[in-house]
Amino acid sequence: MKTIVKTLLTAASIAVLSCSVQAQEAQSLEQLLEQVKKNRVSEARQNVAREKEFQSARADKQALLNRAQRELKAEQDRGDRLAKQFADNEVTLSEKAIELDQATGTLGEMFGVVRQASSEAYGRISTSIVSAEFPGRDVFLARMSEESKGLPNIKELEDLWFALQTEMTESGRISKFTTNVISLDGGSAVQEVVRVGTFNLIGEQGYLVYDDANDQVVPLGRQPDSHMVSSADDLRAANSGFVPVYVDPSRGSILGLLKQKATLMERYHAGGIVGYIITVMLAIGLLIGVYKLVALSLVSSKISAQLKNAANPSDANPLGRILKVYHDNKSADTENLELKLDEAILRELPSIDSGINIIKIFAAIAPLLGLLGTVLGMIATFQQITLFGTGDPRIMAGSISMALVTTAQGIIAALPLILTHSIVAGRSKSIVHILDEQTAGIVATHAESEKA
Repeated sequence: MKTIVKTLLTAASIAVLSCSVQAQEAQSLEQLLEQVKKNRVSEARQNVAREKEFQSARADKQALLNRAQRELKAEQDRGDRLAKQFADNEVTLSEKAIELDQATGTLGEMFGVVRQASSEAYGRISTSIVSAEFPGRDVFLARMSEESKGLPNIKELEDLWFALQTEMTESGRISKFTTNVISLDGGSAVQEVVRVGTFNLIGEQGYLVYDDANDQVVPLGRQPDSHMVSSADDLRAANSGFVPVYVDPSRGSILGLLKQKATLMERYHAGGIVGYIITVMLAIGLLIGVYKLVALSLVSSKISAQLKNAANPSDANPLGRILKVYHDNKSADTENLELKLDEAILRELPSIDSGINIIKIFAAIAPLLGLLGTVLGMIATFQQITLFGTGDPRIMAGSISMALVTTAQGIIAALPLILTHSIVAGRSKSIVHILDEQTAGIVATHAESEKA
């Protein structure tokens, strides 16, 4: 409609403009009238043509409108059909769901059991050391336990069965395989590893652990005692037969606790300054004991040599010096000779007994120092209890270690010192006994000669 109005206005404007032009060109009224008549006929023909054009365009627009209305009606009909079909499908789905529940029966319970078994198997197999030899076994189980939404098929059930059976079978086997082992310093090396069932991994560094988070085999942060590591090395080197070996039945928990076990040096250093003092005393006492034992052994051998040659006394040994005193005082009476010999023995005793009492003193002081360390450790323990309470025993562990270790160190130091003192003192007494015996014999011989 707007197009028709615009067309009429355009035609009227053109007519007015043509009349004005013709009026300018006409020279008289008769010519103007004649021109108006001619223009009216021409304009009438043009108007008729325009009306036909307008009517044709209107018919086209009406046809488009009719077609759009027909398409709208067709879409509305299609929407009604789809709505009815959707409602029918909803009813059909409900019926099929009921039929599915009736057809599956207890399969739904089986699905729950399978998912639960897959979840348990995933937790066991993903952390098992068997996965170090057979990696990637947990991917299927993870999918079965978490991602699967439908009933498992026969192949999936068989795969679950095979995974469980493989874990059971490998738990009773000792296997050797080659894998990449991450060292403690961050490097890696490919080496042969021995797997003992599902319990332990043994490599060149000793016992290994399987890091399931990174799918890596790494050595323990600290190996257990040397005899355990030695048995593990024997198993790794063996090709057949029976080899005794220490196995962790807890699948690594006990080895993890052994890593926290204090070594002998750590226990020693737990004694602190008191422990160091006890160690110094033990070292000094043993050095003195070894020195005295060697010196007395040399003196004893010289005395034995002197006994075989009593007629020629030597100043290089105590018995020779005593015999020399006798030879110098043969003319003296028995009483004076005995006094001279006793004086000679007394001169020899300091060199023979020197240092022996120091060993005895150290043996007596060492336990007392251990007791002192115990008292100091208990004082520190009570101070920590006063400050922090008894909520965390690890806070008091250091002080308690000092209290116990120093006592043990004092006793350990006292035992060898007492034994050393006994040996050295016995050797010294044997030498003094020989000197007394020889002196008594000399006096008796001299007394007999005087009576004769």
